[in-house]
Amino acid sequence: QVDRTEVVRSSLHPVFSKVFTLDYYFEEVQKLRFEVYDTPGPSNLGYQDDDFLGGMECTLGQIVAQKKMTRALLLKFGRNAGKSTITVVAEDISGNNGYVELSFRARKLDDKDVFSKSDPFLELYRVNDDQSEQLVHRTEVVKNNLSPVWEPFKVSLSSLCSCEETRPLKCLVWDYDSRGKHDFIGEFSTTFEEMQKAFGEDQAQWDCVNAKYRQRRRSYKNSGVVILADLKSYRVYSFLDYIMGGCQIHFTVAIDFTASNGDPRNSCSLHYINPFQPNEYLQALVAVGEICQDYDSDKRFSALGFGARIPPKYEVSHDFAINFNPEDDECEGIQGVVEAYQNCLPRLQLYGPTNVAPVISKVARVAAAAERSGEASHYHILLVLTDGVVTDMADTREAIVRASYLPMSIIIVGVGNADFTDMQTLDGDEGVLRSPRGEPALRDIVQFVPFRELKSASPEALAKCVLAEVPRQVVEYYSYKELPPRDTPARDTGSEGAGQPELRPVSVSSAHGVP
Repeated sequence: QVDRTEVVRSSLHPVFSKVFTLDYYFEEVQKLRFEVYDTPGPSNLGYQDDDFLGGMECTLGQIVAQKKMTRALLLKFGRNAGKSTITVVAEDISGNNGYVELSFRARKLDDKDVFSKSDPFLELYRVNDDQSEQLVHRTEVVKNNLSPVWEPFKVSLSSLCSCEETRPLKCLVWDYDSRGKHDFIGEFSTTFEEMQKAFGEDQAQWDCVNAKYRQRRRSYKNSGVVILADLKSYRVYSFLDYIMGGCQIHFTVAIDFTASNGDPRNSCSLHYINPFQPNEYLQALVAVGEICQDYDSDKRFSALGFGARIPPKYEVSHDFAINFNPEDDECEGIQGVVEAYQNCLPRLQLYGPTNVAPVISKVARVAAAAERSGEASHYHILLVLTDGVVTDMADTREAIVRASYLPMSIIIVGVGNADFTDMQTLDGDEGVLRSPRGEPALRDIVQFVPFRELKSASPEALAKCVLAEVPRQVVEYYSYKELPPRDTPARDTGSEGAGQPELRPVSVSSAHGVP
């Protein structure tokens, strides 16, 4: 179960305000099933056979392609549930630029009850291009009160107005009836643009009008007044916002040159250079690097090595430049990194141990300089290619925890057939990574992938797998630092996924039962 809507009482044609937000992947078939149940109330959400009113199966791609899809509800064994249908609407929110928090209250609403005062609630609708109305939010019911104050609620600008501030909005106020026959009190129309302007001028109130009363009574003015008590706007920046704002993604590769890789002159070595078939190090390097190079304007990449004896003194080093230029470890493009890798192999003596902390700390020092700029301008990705479990696990954990406070991400690809079980501890998917001193990482910045699991996959699949978490990590870091994209005025920030459609089970039309 992904999620469920609210309960709409006593209605054969319920309209749900609940929004389901799902990640959409074009290259995958994402099967969905919607089920509608009759329930006595929110506290008794059973799934018994006699409560089942019908279901519908489809793919997310079908809904996205149609944007609004209506299907018949089916009972078990494929039987039609009478004439019942369900309508689902999909909206792309990957371009959503924020959300708002709205708070409404009312004054002197009409009294619709005989022995008590009205129990008002408010519904906010967006008017679509085809003039259909989409429920955005339904407030709670305030019992026995003609001047209710409703709880604040948050809604994305995508849901509220399709990110178009001049799109018409409609507010309806009702007197709640437990049998579902709510009494209409009144309504008014506005736009989000008008809301903002009126709130800024302390004039954010509207007459709540019942058209029938206006026609019948000349002296009729309104059925109360609805007041926008508070309006707060929040900007949510996406990965694309930061990239288009000028943030540079800097790519560094660190390659394992320990003796466990085998003699590069031997065809069984993980470092063997086969002119017809690139080794695993080269496959991972090229697949990831070719993606990252699109986000770096100068197309120059740092290329480091660890675990080898290097010239001229042949002392062991764990953070050397594979072009043997300590003053400038950058290479021209991914092809330059490939050439530096191939050229350095005959000049190295593979040794050990597998110490990764030094290369993490080296990149972290550069990332720390970017942090001090106070701008969302430079983010670093470190790709570590290794054939075994790291030897300096404690130091590596310490280095990762420190790096989690900096604009950087770490991708570790395990090549060869070693047992990488212990490496999973560096990936925060199974719990927050902690330093040996017990300090937790601020963010999950490590992605570990055994190459053998993707050996038969395409380079695109490998790159997608190892880079999947980077957009989220970039947004999380700059959100934590409250840094907007460079070309955007500073406002509230928050994390946001990319490629997320909203799914809204807009309505159910039923010929029987009470969903």
